[in-house]
Amino acid sequence: MPLTPIAPESFAKIALGIDRPEDVVVGKDGRVFASDHQCAVAEIFSDGTFKRLGPKGGAPNGINMDPQGRVLIANFGIYDREEGPLQRFDPATGQHETLVAEVGGRRLTSANYPVLDRAGNIWCANSTHAETWPQALDGRTDGFIFVLRPDGSTQIVAEGLKFPNGMALSADEQTLYCAQTSGADVMAFPVLPGGKLGAGKRYGPVLGKLQQPGQPAPDAADLGYTDGVGMDAEGNLWVCLPAANKVVAVTPSLEVVTVIHDLSGGIVNHPTNITWGGADLKDLYIGSIRAGYVLKGRSPVAGQPHVHQ
Repeated sequence: MPLTPIAPESFAKIALGIDRPEDVVVGKDGRVFASDHQCAVAEIFSDGTFKRLGPKGGAPNGINMDPQGRVLIANFGIYDREEGPLQRFDPATGQHETLVAEVGGRRLTSANYPVLDRAGNIWCANSTHAETWPQALDGRTDGFIFVLRPDGSTQIVAEGLKFPNGMALSADEQTLYCAQTSGADVMAFPVLPGGKLGAGKRYGPVLGKLQQPGQPAPDAADLGYTDGVGMDAEGNLWVCLPAANKVVAVTPSLEVVTVIHDLSGGIVNHPTNITWGGADLKDLYIGSIRAGYVLKGRSPVAGQPHVHQ
């Protein structure tokens, strides 16, 4: 199927009033959950309403799900200068727990996005140890990726990264993709046995411009700050560019296709993550750091199923 553009006006705004819905995850049973700063996670119902679940604390950011239906939460502490651990919330029991608070003696301050593989490894980015947003996006290379293995061991498996953000696995789980927000690009890491990563390299081209100190600001439509990523069933890696109100896809041949672009930001407003759900995995959900709602539409291509789907 071709990656035909999706018109911004074709999306419906759901979960109106939600607080910074950075990410969305859809369970195998069709239940939809989103990040919300007022709780552990919010459940979005078929009529577009939502309910907050679990305790408030920190800044839930990227979320995912395990095969048991428990929601994995990357808690981005930089907003409130709090801890930024990897957490888990069970909608069935209400149990809310911290899985990882430090790795290799390094405290997590900005866990950003978790992804789970079929072997049970949870891969997660820690974006930065900066204390403020201007510092966080100044190009510093203090970000890293860590893993929580099924045996409970943890390890930093890639470091020296420029604000590592959203992540996705290839269908064969041989490659882990990770957006570098202040690199305006995506890195690809070979997945090695035992829950480890090989050396990363850039996947595709730089995806836009960055604001340079003392220089005029680029046009918003050209800004390339990469955020969440998602893999579709045909191997296209979708990449959110929130500052440009745009979502592009990097094809297997490394061509970049603009899938969604809302110049005004009136509907697709600072998109941060995309995910697929529905019986055919063509229901498309978009989270945001700016809008007080989640977007739901239809995708021209089905999503690649996550482990929990």
